[in-house]
Amino acid sequence: MNEKDSPSEQEVTPTPQPDREAVTRDEKATPAEEKHLVRRLDMRIMPFICCLFLCSYLDRVNLGNARLQGLPQDILGGDPTGVLFDWANSAFYFSFVLCPVPLTVLSKLCPPRIWFCLVAVGWGVSAVLMATSFNFAGLFVSRLAIGAFEGGFSPTVPLYLSFFYTPREQGLRLAVYTAFAGVAGAFGGLLAFGIQHAHIAIENWRLLFIVEGTPSIVLGLLALFFLPDRPEQTSYLNERERQVALERANRGTSADAGQVINRSHVYGALTDWKVYAGGLQFLAAAASFSSIAAFLPTIITTFGYTNALAQLLTVPPYAVGSIVLCLVSYASDRSQLRGPFVIATSSLSGIGYILLVTVADNKHVRYFATFCITSGTYSMGSILFAWYCHNLGSESKKAAGTALYMAIGQCGAVLGSHLYPLTQGPRYLKGFGVNCALHFFSAAVAAVLMVYYHLENRRRDEKYGKPVCDAMVNTRELADKVSARRVADGMSSLVSQAPAFRYTP
Repeated sequence: MNEKDSPSEQEVTPTPQPDREAVTRDEKATPAEEKHLVRRLDMRIMPFICCLFLCSYLDRVNLGNARLQGLPQDILGGDPTGVLFDWANSAFYFSFVLCPVPLTVLSKLCPPRIWFCLVAVGWGVSAVLMATSFNFAGLFVSRLAIGAFEGGFSPTVPLYLSFFYTPREQGLRLAVYTAFAGVAGAFGGLLAFGIQHAHIAIENWRLLFIVEGTPSIVLGLLALFFLPDRPEQTSYLNERERQVALERANRGTSADAGQVINRSHVYGALTDWKVYAGGLQFLAAAASFSSIAAFLPTIITTFGYTNALAQLLTVPPYAVGSIVLCLVSYASDRSQLRGPFVIATSSLSGIGYILLVTVADNKHVRYFATFCITSGTYSMGSILFAWYCHNLGSESKKAAGTALYMAIGQCGAVLGSHLYPLTQGPRYLKGFGVNCALHFFSAAVAAVLMVYYHLENRRRDEKYGKPVCDAMVNTRELADKVSARRVADGMSSLVSQAPAFRYTP
């Protein structure tokens, strides 16, 4: 049964799509052809996607820098308790929780370059408009809009990269992509430090929003001309390169491709307990992400540094975190193991929070703890992306499942935005303690998932035999499942579609 005739799928474009399974029957790509293709893709896709993420993260976290540049005094009435700032910061995550699932599923109906253009221009305009805020309501609405548009960006990136890269290549690419959160944090601190010493007619924090929001608009427009669409659609690749790209995309899976949504796979993602387990893990990472983004400059001031120096001292933890992230993800890709690395990195963050709770007077130890937190949190989040990108089986299930676990996780970001009220300073024991507990809980969930994947792979090996490495697996009917019961003409039959699918533990 082809895609157009399947009862569980809906064709949404009259444009005929290439037969992906037929493509895989062509001559297999040579290592030289693959290397050349991957190099071309890396040069075209990765710098642009990473720059988009850098801009999105800058627009997401610049509120923490603006706090030290007088924003609360100018439009929040001084905000002596810090509550208004916390709500303004968490407004981003309200829409970021609600929007990813529908937007990521809908993104399959739109060419990627057009989709990325729409969402990037949307959050860029919203970020610039923050500079025009004159009260709490204006700031709150602007943050809501940024969260809505970024909710259509972050979850679609792992799906987009899976169009072009094999499971063994995705981890490192997602690590480089995620590392730009650290680059954004470091760059944002330097930029805020420079703007704080600017002498212009408008407030420093307004200039910060304008300077950091405008590049998103420019990059969004450039995406229309620069980013390639899906392998079977893009004119960036020649015919042979498209064949090689599609053969690579079919390694380990072959499912709903093109501008099509498999409704049964979307439902399967919404009812899969493993997706919710991933949401709990990502909740810990997101709580720490939002805490770092909004409060790291403030936390460093409690070590005894001035506001301006604290902005500068946020740079090294972000930089080291980005390096550790790439090293850990490279090791995870080479070993094709995700669970042990999630356990190690979440535990590293937990240790950093323990140091902040238990060491009160040694500012060097406390500053070292910020390196542990940034390194562990960023590495953990990146590996989770790669872990679920393969284990959800099909494009529709990836689109719904990735967005769902990220949406669940962003509830932790809302929590993280309220863990550091000024009344808890300068020790912030409640915030550090909650983040610590969440990270060790995430490590425990990762251990359960890892054991489950090992046992399920062993069960499939015993029942179906070991699969051929990199062979195409038909996941069109059931994604990563191996059997389901179908009722037809009053008779019950067992459908088995993906016995060769194996999870990455």
